Amino acid sequence: MAEDMGEKTEQPTGKRLSDAREQGQVGKSQDLTAAIIMIGAVVLMVVFAQSTLMRVLAITRHNLSPETVASSLLVGDLVGDLNNTGYQFAIVVAPFMGVMLLVCWLSQFLQVGWLLSAKALQPKLDKLNPIKGLQRLFSKRSLIKGGLDLLKFALVGGIAFIAVQFEKELIESLPSLTVIQSVIVAGEILIRIAIWALLMLLILGLADYAYQKWQRTQDLKMTKHEVKDERKSMEGDMEQKAKRIRMGREIAMQRLQMDVPKADVIVTNPTHYAVALKYDKENMDAPRVLAKGGDYLAMRIRQIATTAGVPIVERPPLARALYHNVDVGQQIHPEHFEAVAEVLAYVYRLDGRMAS
Repeated sequence: MAEDMGEKTEQPTGKRLSDAREQGQVGKSQDLTAAIIMIGAVVLMVVFAQSTLMRVLAITRHNLSPETVASSLLVGDLVGDLNNTGYQFAIVVAPFMGVMLLVCWLSQFLQVGWLLSAKALQPKLDKLNPIKGLQRLFSKRSLIKGGLDLLKFALVGGIAFIAVQFEKELIESLPSLTVIQSVIVAGEILIRIAIWALLMLLILGLADYAYQKWQRTQDLKMTKHEVKDERKSMEGDMEQKAKRIRMGREIAMQRLQMDVPKADVIVTNPTHYAVALKYDKENMDAPRVLAKGGDYLAMRIRQIATTAGVPIVERPPLARALYHNVDVGQQIHPEHFEAVAEVLAYVYRLDGRMAS
């Protein structure tokens, strides 16, 4: 019934998932990305904030000192000195920004791996349609997302408020401290509050990531008819494929029916391999493999040989060697001459005895 109604009840196939990935449809969470980036920023602040602040203060004191300003005014190159100051600040901040760019990339890589999709960057004109835009804005999914965002904001805000209450005494003591002391203490307070808030953001981000992966799977589910169509497009028509296999078998059997009776001897394993050999002194430099087969084909070769009266000789090592090393229609290799000669000599003696 679900198939008749076109309901998407089937899990997405590997091809469906691969095609969606090429188009940029991957399960990732913006909340988790934001949490990882902010955690990286806080870690960098904890590790490098004090040394960076000291360097910035040193640059500021030097460039804004009366001596430096007076020298700039006398030389008349105030703009050049300001540019130099900006360059010095950029050198101080550049490592921090470089690490943050790496963290941004890592936050995406951890969720989707290596992915370069040009299709995801192509503009979609349907997104410019205001009617469809309003439909998306007030859709069930958008309303649920909006409600979840409000819940996340309330949770993070609540955690931050509780953290502030624990730091209330330190916050009240800030006015009694010097400027430098106030900045250091305020920074420590903010870092501790940020840690609690970011832990909540990380938990919410992981939960959102799991939901996005689940939602992507739901969006890519297929109907039974779609699965059948995809299987046909990948494997071709199964009936035609089976027909081609049957025709190949029939041709192979017809060839065996023609070639095996012409052989002088059938060398067998005895059951797994069978090789039909022919030797004509006048037209061949060495014995030739007319047919060979394993398992079922080996059995058919023995049956045809029995019906045609072709001798069957069990030589397991020789049968395996000929089967694996000599193609149909080729002459045997020199290393097999002695063993094949013994078999043919045995067959020829047998034929002479039967003739007599």
